[in-house]
Formats: sequence, C-alpha cells, structure tokens
Amino acid sequence: MVSPLRVTVWNEYRHEKQKPEIAAIYPQGIHGAIAGYLRGHGCIVQTATLDEPQHGLTDHLLDSTDVLVWWGHMAHHEVQDEIVERVHERVLQGMGLIVLHSGHFSKIFKRLMGTTCNLKWREAGERERLWVVAPGHPIAEGLDEYFEIEHEEMYGEFFDIPEPETLVFVSWFQGGELFRSGCCYHRGQGRIFYFRPGHETYPTYHQPEVLRVIGNAVRWAQPVNRSGPTFGQRPTPLEPLTR
Repeated sequence: MVSPLRVTVWNEYRHEKQKPEIAAIYPQGIHGAIAGYLRGHGCIVQTATLDEPQHGLTDHLLDSTDVLVWWGHMAHHEVQDEIVERVHERVLQGMGLIVLHSGHFSKIFKRLMGTTCNLKWREAGERERLWVVAPGHPIAEGLDEYFEIEHEEMYGEFFDIPEPETLVFVSWFQGGELFRSGCCYHRGQGRIFYFRPGHETYPTYHQPEVLRVIGNAVRWAQPVNRSGPTFGQRPTPLEPLTR
C-alpha cells in the first residue's frame, strides 16, 4: 500500500493579516486555500508561516515533509539564512520543492538557481493565458491546451533563471508580454517546479486549473524511493587491480 504524500505549505502570511480585502479572498490564508485542496486530494498536509519560531520549518516538520510548497512576497529578507540552508539541504537529499509566484525572489529559490531570478512585472489585473507546451508531462495532466486567469499580475521576460530542464507552461498576457511560467529542475536528488500565477490580490488559488497544476506538481516532485549516492574515498575496487 502506497503511503499518502506528506506536504507542507509555507506562506509568509503577512498580506492576509494586514489587508482586509486580501483576507476576504483568503480567509484561511493562501496556505489554507492550497492546503485545503491538497487535503481533499489525499495528501497529508501541514502548514507553516514566516512568523512562527524557525518560520515553522523545524527539523521535525521537514523530517515529515515529502514536498514543500513555498509562497513569499514582501518579506523574503526576513527568512533566516540558517533556515534557508536547512531547506536547501533537504532538497538536495530528495525533498520536492514547489515555488509559487513571487517566490521567484525567495532566498531558497535564488540559492538553488544560482541567478538573480529577476524579471519584469506590472500589476494591472489583466488576462493571463497559460499554454501547455509539454502536453505529455505529468504536471499538465488533466488540462486542455491552455487555460485562462481573468485577472492577474503580469510577469515578463527576460526571466533570469537557468534554462528549465522541462518547460511545461508559457504565459501570454493581455498587454502582450510572454513568460516562462512552469519550469522544472533537479538539484541533487530533489525536484523543483516553479509556477508563476498567484498574486495575493486575486483569487487565483481558488481556480480549479491552478490548483490542479499544484496538485500534479506535488505528485511529480515527491521523492524517488532509492538509496542516495555515496561520496569520498573508495579503497576497495569492484574488480581486481592488475599491475
């Protein structure tokens, strides 16, 4: 019997506490909206937020996390470097990481990418059309050729990230810009997926297609059940040495 997938959804949880209009969209926080969907689809879900001790990302919590979902925006600089290092280690060891929207500027994503992760942006509530450009990929399962979000913040190229190993989605915006919106990577034994939509002032994380992508991505990013690599000196050869 396959064990349920263990997911932690991490969120700054600042916008929802500071702005009533955002709290009205996400009364349980952005993390609550995503966690509720994942629980309804068979995952064991915990949540953690910035203002908890150790940002909620204790060793104990990470020990019971197969995939970590990350949303941040206004307080990237407040995330402690030692916690970033802790998460980085876990990803290299095989924990999956799903980075959402403005999490592109998070310390952990920039650390894993090794670039600035900078981009262009505009907040005008314009239509976003996400095209599936890897229709055979598991993250695109159950989707049509494209889906639309009626109102979203625009992100535009150039997006300063390494070339994605697989590009699953490309966004077109009403203002004319394009953006690489669904990017897959491996780092160490861990799988990473960056997914663009999700500005806090719009109900993006209530849209079925967006939640479907996150659910698919969580399943794709789960750890592979195999022993890890070994390193260091190997004094005993596999075959006899001839001189």
